Amino acid sequence: MTELLERVIAKLKTLPVAEQNAIAARLLAEIEDEQKWKAQFKSTTDAQWDRLADMVQQEIATS
Repeated sequence: MTELLERVIAKLKTLPVAEQNAIAARLLAEIEDEQKWKAQFKSTTDAQWDRLADMVQQEIATS
């Protein structure tokens, strides 16, 4: 565990339980969201990236 994370946890321990739970829920949601994004990017094929790039280029050209 990093020193920064240890400092955060030490501060969290001083908060009321309800606040600890609220922050923990937000952190868990953030971690889950990040994992979903990583999985999405990892599963994207080159053809899909190419189509996306084409769409962006077309959008820029028509703007």
